[in-house]
Amino acid sequence: MSVLAAAPVTAPRAPRTAPTPRTARTPRPAPVRLTRRGRLVALAVLTLLAVTSVLLLGRVGAVAEAPTGAVPPAATELVVVQPGETLWSIAEAVDPQADPRETVERLRSLNGLEGSLVVPGQPIVVPARG
Repeated sequence: MSVLAAAPVTAPRAPRTAPTPRTARTPRPAPVRLTRRGRLVALAVLTLLAVTSVLLLGRVGAVAEAPTGAVPPAATELVVVQPGETLWSIAEAVDPQADPRETVERLRSLNGLEGSLVVPGQPIVVPARG
């Protein structure tokens, strides 16, 4: 007895072509990493920015509080600094019996001065001479 086996029917194969070359993958850039020096530089820049902001805001506040040239109170006078005068000499002329250090401090607070430097031609408010 003979056995016949049927072979499965398949579609004819297409002719083989050359394999297409794979395109090279572009490498992904490495993630950014900060070194110790980079972190220190970034911290220094941020600190400098913060300090500058604080100083600028302080200056704006000091300018806002400085006298604006409005009419001084009745107990004061407006004096123009002459060449050779200092805040100390003006303080001695305003109140010769008082301690000049206290008078200088009073002049600084009246005029919103940070230091004791005055320049010729600068108008300053002084307590009225009695």
